[in-house]
Amino acid sequence: MIVLKFGGTSVANAININKTIKIVSQKSSNNKLVVVVSAFSGITDKLLLAATQASCKSKNYLEIYKEIETIHHTVAQDLLSKTVFDVFFPSIQTQLDQLKILLDGCFLLGELSPRSKDAIAAYGEILSSQIIAQALKNTVTETVYKDSREFISTNSNFGKADVDFDSTNKAIQDYFNTNPAKITLVPGFVAASKNNDTTTLGRGGSDYTAAIIANAIHAKALEIWTDVDGMYTANPKLVKQAQPIAQISYQEAMELSHFGAKVLYPPTIQPVLHSKIPVWIKNTFNPQAHGTLIATTNDNHSNPIKGISHIDTISLLTLEGSGMIGVAGSSKRLFEVLSQQNINVIFITQASSEHSICVGIQSSDANKAKQAIDLAFEVEILQEKIDACTIENNLCIVALVGENMKNHQGISGKMFSTLGKNNVNIRAIAQGASERNISVVINEKDVNKALNTLHECFFEDDIKQLNLFVMGVGNVGEKFLHQIYNQRDFLKQNLRLNVTVVALSNSKTMFFDENGIDLKQWKTLLQQGQPANAQEFVNTMQQLNLRNSIFVDITANQDVAFLYEILLKESIAVVTCNKIACSSAYHHYKKLKDLSRKYNAPFLFETNVGAGLPIIDTLKNLIASGDKVHKIQAVLSGSLNFIFNNFSNTYSFHDVVKEAGVQGYTEPDPKIDLSGVDVARKILILIRESGYPFEMESIENNSFLPTECMNTTTNEDFFNSLINHNNHFENLLEKANQSQSRIKFVATFDNGKANVGLQFIPKNHPFYNLEGKDNIVLFYTDRYQDQPLLIKGAGAGAEVTASGIFADVIRVGNQY
Repeated sequence: MIVLKFGGTSVANAININKTIKIVSQKSSNNKLVVVVSAFSGITDKLLLAATQASCKSKNYLEIYKEIETIHHTVAQDLLSKTVFDVFFPSIQTQLDQLKILLDGCFLLGELSPRSKDAIAAYGEILSSQIIAQALKNTVTETVYKDSREFISTNSNFGKADVDFDSTNKAIQDYFNTNPAKITLVPGFVAASKNNDTTTLGRGGSDYTAAIIANAIHAKALEIWTDVDGMYTANPKLVKQAQPIAQISYQEAMELSHFGAKVLYPPTIQPVLHSKIPVWIKNTFNPQAHGTLIATTNDNHSNPIKGISHIDTISLLTLEGSGMIGVAGSSKRLFEVLSQQNINVIFITQASSEHSICVGIQSSDANKAKQAIDLAFEVEILQEKIDACTIENNLCIVALVGENMKNHQGISGKMFSTLGKNNVNIRAIAQGASERNISVVINEKDVNKALNTLHECFFEDDIKQLNLFVMGVGNVGEKFLHQIYNQRDFLKQNLRLNVTVVALSNSKTMFFDENGIDLKQWKTLLQQGQPANAQEFVNTMQQLNLRNSIFVDITANQDVAFLYEILLKESIAVVTCNKIACSSAYHHYKKLKDLSRKYNAPFLFETNVGAGLPIIDTLKNLIASGDKVHKIQAVLSGSLNFIFNNFSNTYSFHDVVKEAGVQGYTEPDPKIDLSGVDVARKILILIRESGYPFEMESIENNSFLPTECMNTTTNEDFFNSLINHNNHFENLLEKANQSQSRIKFVATFDNGKANVGLQFIPKNHPFYNLEGKDNIVLFYTDRYQDQPLLIKGAGAGAEVTASGIFADVIRVGNQY
């Protein structure tokens, strides 16, 4: 015999009930069945609300009752033929009338006793089961209805009655030993006391009913039919990558269900655990899915973690003080107080010093618990031996569950390090001696990030999701997004990185989609966004609180650069081509570097110098390996190199600067490049990365621009000034030609001094043949004294700059 239980969503309406009937009919062809059903979806809540409203003298209970009556009338009418309905429904109506009498009584008396509450709540299952049984008889004539109150006996603990298993098991066995019916349909959740009062079995009561019957009749299997494909590795509403668990042990299932896996409630497992009856979790709306089998398992080779679960709305109570050290019975007194207040303790941890003990309880009980604890320890508190009980609210518990965790070293370390990298602060930790469960208490605002981060770590084949927040989608930004779109599959398959762009912003609008922006239509989506605001952009990042978040700054905006500090403190990685932050005051640069280390938040700016060239990364490796830089010579402006390589007697200085802008080699304000400020920033960054505390004011800038050009305030005026001073630039070119040299704008650091400016480079110099927009850097170090370390390549352009930013994003992914 098999026991099937169908939950509220499976019997929510006539359409769903017909799906249930089809499943039952197919199952009955080979097996005798016991079918346990819940109330129609939402009915129990409506019954309890109506009872509460009535006891509060609110006539709203009449409207709620009318809804309940209408729902049962409609479902019965949809399921049954008119002839059957006309004969059958009057009995249902009689019971609905009795329900109304009970509600009227609550209204007249202005009270709702636990006994009355159970009697009213039971109507959900009593009515649904009779209607479904009548509909099922049309398909399988050998169907009988049996009221579970006739064989499940309990005490009078209304609301969550305790089952008398001796009398219950005997009554169930006696009934089914003489019952020849192919299908027996019974209501879940309801039972009866020895005084014949209706009682209920509490939360998950219908599952419990099914398990009680399955155990008593030694069923071949218990099937729990719900609206999901089984128990999941995590809550699929919060973790989209969650997967159904194919098989799980009884103990693992109990742990997961205790920690919020709502497809199953912990008491359900208890009756079938000893008898080792297999339990299946199946989907009414996808019956072909494998589902989850709960059974004895000896699988020691699969993932040691079977699931990740959590409990919301937790408060942490802490009792501490020197008066607890070495004093026997302190813990006993604490738990007795909570027990007397009927407060369930979900989580316990105590320091080995015995100085403090923490317990996690539901937040709704927190204030009541504190008052009771403070009263119980009043003497010790007055004597200042123990502090008054403290409460921390807005917490939740996250748990890793797995039978085989005890056989695998490093699970807890991996868990803590994964959470730490994403700035999830752990308030308390608990792990049982069985090592079947590792639980942590965290802030509830971090639960989504914590669950996704842990799931990614333990279940997703080490595929890391990187959530990118991109500010600046101009020429370089557009190329960057295009590169991400083209390389996403490659990154996922080869580097195990799932790169998702969550937010975009330009100077006018910004757009967010935490599920990932469709990069095929990002321009259209961005146009539909909200007004751009850099601070609000960062605030939204913090509110979304996504795992592995990376802020990508592709602007040259000073206000944006000064937001990095906020981001790094939130353990959000920063990738930037914006040179302003790293070339600002040295104390600010150092602070950003320190914050990056302190909060384990990568701060990468490879494209600050040399666009896509690995200059800074190479320099970091030199310093990390113990080398020391003494001298740097470099051509660091791809735009200036392009300009002076193309400046000729037939191509004026004005025209070549214009062309550099068109090609995307200069900043939006070309004066930044031509004034030498941009190169000064770059050499400053290299000096600092070499380990020298240097300021911008210490760099001598030998500008080649006339004063009038430098003093212009608009791009139009600047370009006009280049025309006006054409002779000045022609003279520079003539001087270079006469000395058979080429003009290069060179940055130099030597013997603690730095300067930038034009130099005439002779033919035998490494800089002479630097073509196009290329950059070149020479590092003279302890190891590279006579022959410098040389890095050379394209140092400007949207494509190479975008690729440098992309490379930094990948570096961040590899660090997470």
